[in-house]
Amino acid sequence: MLFSSFLHLLALLLFSELALAAVNKTGSTCIVTPLSATGSISTVDAQTQDDTPQILDAFKQCGKDGSIEFADGTFYIGQVMDTTSLQNCDISIYGKFVWSTDIKYWLGHSISVTYAGRSTAWLFGGTNITMRGYGKALFDGNGQLWYDQNRNQGNQNGRPISLTVWHAQNVLIDGITWRQSQFWHTFVAHSQNVTMTNLDMNATSNSQYSTVNTDGTDTWNSRDVFMSNWTVTCGDDCMSVKGNSTNIHISNIVCHESGGMVVGSIGSNSGQPDNVENVLFENVSLTHSSNAAWIKTYPGTGYVRNVTFRNIHFTDVNQPIYITPCIYSASSCDNSRLQISNVRWENITGTSRYNVGAGMHCSSAAPCQNLTFSGIDITQKNGGSAVEYLCSNIANQKASGLACTGSCPANWPQQLSGNH
Repeated sequence: MLFSSFLHLLALLLFSELALAAVNKTGSTCIVTPLSATGSISTVDAQTQDDTPQILDAFKQCGKDGSIEFADGTFYIGQVMDTTSLQNCDISIYGKFVWSTDIKYWLGHSISVTYAGRSTAWLFGGTNITMRGYGKALFDGNGQLWYDQNRNQGNQNGRPISLTVWHAQNVLIDGITWRQSQFWHTFVAHSQNVTMTNLDMNATSNSQYSTVNTDGTDTWNSRDVFMSNWTVTCGDDCMSVKGNSTNIHISNIVCHESGGMVVGSIGSNSGQPDNVENVLFENVSLTHSSNAAWIKTYPGTGYVRNVTFRNIHFTDVNQPIYITPCIYSASSCDNSRLQISNVRWENITGTSRYNVGAGMHCSSAAPCQNLTFSGIDITQKNGGSAVEYLCSNIANQKASGLACTGSCPANWPQQLSGNH
């Protein structure tokens, strides 16, 4: 009798612990509590516990015509997440998501996003979705381990993007903080009508190795994207608009230690045209960045047109304005037929690290058309003579509004190591 009662009590306790660890669904709402906060595991085991199964279960149960709430606490994520079939779903995150340190797992299992061999830890998509962090959500990628093992090498296959918006329509992402992202913080691909606001990102290395390829965001094959009120510290492009991106509006951005506002890279695959048009970067502040407002292409096919850089202010930027048709290779620069046209730089002000304010070499096979400049005020950070503006193969350059002071060689570097 006593033994039977003991077994019954034990069963109740086990059931209670499982219930605490499971998704709590009421109607169309799922509330998820991290396993580390349920009492079902010890403090010692908390960081090895994987919350991924219950997170995915919540998306399965409430991802269509429902809402999902992630409670305060720490969720440990040890597996890739594919949540791309969401419909009419509102997501609220009050806790912290921490990705595991199992580099071998991520290198072998991160999900392909097609572009340039890149992959992601979280593929996120569907229709009519909101993800709100209310200033409380924090995504921690344990990036320092990635920076150290990568040893300043670029674009390691399998190194995962933190969050990819994939084949999505009508998406709002707001109020989330990132710390130590594994790779790019965000990627928007094959998507339309995406709004991303009030985001805070910081990837900073505390070792001898830099945070290479920790872009704030990259867009690709997407249209109608609005990004506003971001603060980004990263080791690469702050905001990058890549191939076949249309109607992109980026505003009110603060970037530190970044590559600034950039169109590109595009044109890497000569067999597939890359087109970028109707892009606006405005109201941007940059500190200690490589570049400020620039365009980088390979000698491929496609076009860049109707792009505006407006109200870009910066301090200590290596080379503020830059154009190249042969990024990274410095070869076939004048064979590129990827046309750059109707690009405006308006109110571009600040200090450059060296004595070059702009280095712009357009392809002689497809000279840049209708580039215009107004309100350009760039000075050397340590004083000295006026900065130089180097220009080559710009049609009607004398009417552009910028007084070029010399020609720009085809192999002119993106970053300088001293005065010209």
